[in-house]
Amino acid sequence: MTRPNYAGITVEHLTKQYRGLRAVDDLSFTVHPGRVTGFLGPNGAGKTTALRMILGLVTPTAGTATIGGVRYLDMPDPLRQVGAVLEASSAHRGRSARNHLRVICRAAGLPDSRADEVLALVGLNTVGTRKFKGYSLGMKQRLGIAAAMLGDPGVLILDEPTNGLDPEGIRWMRDLLKALAAEGRTVLVSSHLLGEMQQLADDVVIIAAGRLIRQGPVGEVLGATAGAARVRVRTPRAEQLTAALKEAGLEVGADPDGSLRVFGAEPARVGNIAFTAGVELHELIGENADLERAFLELTAGKAGAR
Repeated sequence: MTRPNYAGITVEHLTKQYRGLRAVDDLSFTVHPGRVTGFLGPNGAGKTTALRMILGLVTPTAGTATIGGVRYLDMPDPLRQVGAVLEASSAHRGRSARNHLRVICRAAGLPDSRADEVLALVGLNTVGTRKFKGYSLGMKQRLGIAAAMLGDPGVLILDEPTNGLDPEGIRWMRDLLKALAAEGRTVLVSSHLLGEMQQLADDVVIIAAGRLIRQGPVGEVLGATAGAARVRVRTPRAEQLTAALKEAGLEVGADPDGSLRVFGAEPARVGNIAFTAGVELHELIGENADLERAFLELTAGKAGAR
């Protein structure tokens, strides 16, 4: 099978206006090959509408969405270029997963053997002959990924692919998507599981009310928000410690419970500054970067601003 040329996704000024509702509003972003890009936003932010416009399922009011410079609708053989899962796989209830995939193979001019290959890829090879009506939601999600991979595409677009998966299944999905991106493929995936997305994504695109809020590598987005790694410290001499930390060039904030937040330093350095200043500490904890904290800060008050 000829491997497709890997291409990126380019969204430019994409807009979708329904009667009384602008679901997507002048949205622009880029998804790069060889990386997993997380597509994040509150409920109703316009994520699914945007994905459907990229795939030609919804006609934009304005703007463009292209894959390798070509609209999805203009691709001569889209199954071999783009794989997509926008909801759990559906199939005839009485048909086996293998036969469901073989039907797609016949329609796309692919060999029947490809169905068995993708069933093995998603861990369904031992239940491929089971009828679809007996599949759990998690198994249906895996079958959807299998169908998306039939053409060995260079681009994957997935909407909430971990829905219905147990912890083991979520880890399997993470490892699979990372491996596919490591092969140079372009992977765009939406999810509400921010902790999981922090482990999976290389880049994030965050939208709210149909508009772009922030995009970039995960580390850069976290570093520019309250989600950045920080040190939490508690002391009965907060003012003295704050002055010493600021004198050392560190950014310091205060939490409602009276503890201090210190950015740009490890716990050992904060402890040393406190020791040098003669400040007693009651608590000193390093906190890792947190995508959930960053997401909530960036989208606060914007979810319903249509």
